[in-house]
Amino acid sequence: MARPRARRPILSDKEELSSPDAPAVPPTPSAPPRTSCQATMLWAALLFIFLQASWFVYFVQFLKLPFPLSAAEAGKRGFSEQRAYAHVKFLTSLGPHPVGSEALDEALEYVVEKTNEIRQAAPWDVDVEIDLFQSKPGVSTLISGLFKGKTLIYTNLKHVVVRIKPAAQPEAEKNSLLVSSHVDTVITSSGAGDCSSNIGVMLELLRAVSHWAHGFKHSTIFLFNTGEEEGLDGAHAFITQHPWSTSIRMAIDLEAIGVGGKSMLFQGGPDKAAVELFAKVAKHPAAQILAQDFFLSGFIKSATDFQVYKEVANLSGLDFAFMDNAAVYHTKNDKLELLTPGSLQHIGDNMLAIILDASVSEKLPVIGSKKSAAETTKMESVYFDVLGIFTVTYSQHFARQLYCSIIAQSALLLLMSLSQGGWTAFKALLLSILSILLSWIFALGISYLISVILPYVSFTPIPYIAHPWLAVILFGMPALFGALVGHHVGFKVLKSYLYKVRRMQTEKLHKSFKDTGLELKDLKQSRKDLDVRFAVWDAERWLFKAGILQWVIILAICTWFEVGAAYIAMIWAVSPALAYGLIDATYSPKRAPQELKIRTLLAALFLPLISTGGIVIVFVKFLIGNLVRFDRSPGYNPDWVGNLVIAMLIAAVICLFLVYIFPIAHRSGGLKWILCGNLLSFLLAISLIGFEVIPPFTENTCRVLNAVQVVEIGSIDGVQKPTSSFLSLSSFTPGKLTREIPYIKDEGFSCEKTNVIDMVTYDIKYGCVSATGHESGDNILTVYPKLELVEEKVLNGETLAKFHLDAEGSLRWVLALNTTSLKSFQLDEVREPPGERHMLALRQNPASVEGWHIIQFVSGRGGPTKFDLSLTSLHSAPFKTISETFHNGLLLKWRTDVNMTTAKLERTIKRLPKWVSFFGKSTSPYPLTYLIKYP
Repeated sequence: MARPRARRPILSDKEELSSPDAPAVPPTPSAPPRTSCQATMLWAALLFIFLQASWFVYFVQFLKLPFPLSAAEAGKRGFSEQRAYAHVKFLTSLGPHPVGSEALDEALEYVVEKTNEIRQAAPWDVDVEIDLFQSKPGVSTLISGLFKGKTLIYTNLKHVVVRIKPAAQPEAEKNSLLVSSHVDTVITSSGAGDCSSNIGVMLELLRAVSHWAHGFKHSTIFLFNTGEEEGLDGAHAFITQHPWSTSIRMAIDLEAIGVGGKSMLFQGGPDKAAVELFAKVAKHPAAQILAQDFFLSGFIKSATDFQVYKEVANLSGLDFAFMDNAAVYHTKNDKLELLTPGSLQHIGDNMLAIILDASVSEKLPVIGSKKSAAETTKMESVYFDVLGIFTVTYSQHFARQLYCSIIAQSALLLLMSLSQGGWTAFKALLLSILSILLSWIFALGISYLISVILPYVSFTPIPYIAHPWLAVILFGMPALFGALVGHHVGFKVLKSYLYKVRRMQTEKLHKSFKDTGLELKDLKQSRKDLDVRFAVWDAERWLFKAGILQWVIILAICTWFEVGAAYIAMIWAVSPALAYGLIDATYSPKRAPQELKIRTLLAALFLPLISTGGIVIVFVKFLIGNLVRFDRSPGYNPDWVGNLVIAMLIAAVICLFLVYIFPIAHRSGGLKWILCGNLLSFLLAISLIGFEVIPPFTENTCRVLNAVQVVEIGSIDGVQKPTSSFLSLSSFTPGKLTREIPYIKDEGFSCEKTNVIDMVTYDIKYGCVSATGHESGDNILTVYPKLELVEEKVLNGETLAKFHLDAEGSLRWVLALNTTSLKSFQLDEVREPPGERHMLALRQNPASVEGWHIIQFVSGRGGPTKFDLSLTSLHSAPFKTISETFHNGLLLKWRTDVNMTTAKLERTIKRLPKWVSFFGKSTSPYPLTYLIKYP
């Protein structure tokens, strides 16, 4: 029988006390506790490392571009940015070239000229076929996105289509890869980014591919389309009308929602083979499924031709876009000077590698084999690049299995831990979760207050638009302040509970030692100090584990809703869990608690920062840029709503990505100095704004305005005539026009938020209006569109009405039909000789958005301007009677846009400051617009 180990008396609080019948008393740590200054410096160092690492990842992943190659360096078979840039330079020199303009015809002529030069220089064994394709009248009805439910009608649009194939293999034309972009721009922009940059890239790709195509198994089609800005019309026309479209197996769309930087893959699929092709061959990977989640959610109000290829043609493929400088999108600042050197080389190298691989791939015919629209509703792949070095991709099916496995294992480990720790562990977990919840509540609450207050401090609600880093301080510091305060409240409650538990255990320990008759000199006080310290360390560990649990819950939610970017939650849950388990976990219940180790934090955050540190910066910056066009119906949202979006986003980023370093902030009284630093940073930023040291807008980052000469047409004694004419000034950028009006004070503008101006596709609740008369040289009151009811009858219980529309030369208009009792409509083009008609659109039970169905029409030069519109009502009463119950008492709303300015509008435009720009969009009016409302 083994002899028991001899017990020794307690000599001091630094000696170990051990008994076979009592719990072990851990030794007191020899290192003295940190001072508040040391604790503050430790927190500051960790935060600096976090931010610096994120910025480094952002720089490497998104700012580091390939060296642009000259023509000599690229050679005949390589991609040269120098040659592509020359194309972009010419196209932007034409200025804005929207549909129906002479400048667009010049741009198309340039594309034809350059493609002919490429054909003449191509090797003898390569066929380069060029087709200047003019589309017939067409109708597009999309099922999602920006144009959901609308009837988009187009005619007289011209496009350039080029096909490259090996001359010796005629069968190569049976399967084709499509590369597409659009030549047209909006009326307000020369389109250096959107989309002249991509047209230049395609022309250079066409030249390079022509020297490789002799070895292709499949053909490559380059589509230079028009009408994209008016409703994706060019892509629809090609897919539905061009004979080559039936051979397409995979589509690649090149787009821009900014200018410069890397062209990112932001939509890929639905077939996973398309994304796998990119992952395999891309020389400079840039791909983020988080962008796809944002785009497909509808949060970003935009659309690309890829939607047509996916919805209408049931094709899989890839969609790329330049996303840098998002604030200049569709404004005058989408210009050549902002095109970053290396941007064209980046997308050009990637595209050349994709084309060369796809053109000989056996998978290409398979990718385009899907013919069911139901099969193309969901993307099949998860994808993201790591530091721009390689792309990680796996199927959504595998992702679900992986994520569910991680969630299940996390739940099992949690249950095992709770079962071992009992009620104490369960209550500690609940209190640590409370700390996380309080950090969210305090961070979001303070962020809300700052977003509401900011418009009263600055003349514009978004004073940081030209300097996105300022938003990080304005909203980030208060959000961090709130998160730390809320977290600390929870921490104090958790620490108090853990201390009470330890005191109870200590009292039991004291009692057991009294029974042995041992000396207890100084033990009580030393144990009390240890219990306080151990409670703090226990609390740190529980809060770290609660951070892991937070990410596991987010992973579960994202998995349930099939969010592609769920991988972010997976990495932020798994990596810290492994680091904690390998470095910091307590494996034995008798082991003494320890501080949460700094090396645990560094190991936990390494992989998450590498994989997601840069993308967070990119998307915060991108969403800030989008605030310049936030108010799509000016005056309907409070001025602070845009701020709120950014503030909540930044607060969420802080609560999610800093959760693992929050516990360190509570050490040794350092929190008060950390909070003081936050407060001082915020006060400095708010002072810079309040005293306007940093301008909110610059000549390169402008406030977005719309200046429109509006002519309202009404009925006077049964005859339609202009009833009013006024100049409307409104802004899609949040805030009042207090700084702009003094520049144009002589034009008689008055600003108010009362009478709503109905622009058919959007409303203006707040704007500035100046009445106008008929000035010398203006014919706006003598030549105007007309809409008249020509026939109305009741047939078989239904009311039929026919209207005649005369657009008077306008090639772009939108018509809203009240759908309260509308059964169907038919729109016919009236041709010469009089009486000849061609049906443009016929729809039964048209879709309704807020009681209206929108018909959007655009034509190239020489298009039709006279139309007949037939409506069928479900009621037998005449339309004039039905209209009394209609929404707003209106049956029809018609807006026709003309690309011309009046004398007063020209004066207004010239006098406005340089830091404003006009915004172009398919739903926005041209400078001169006519409004007709039929009751």
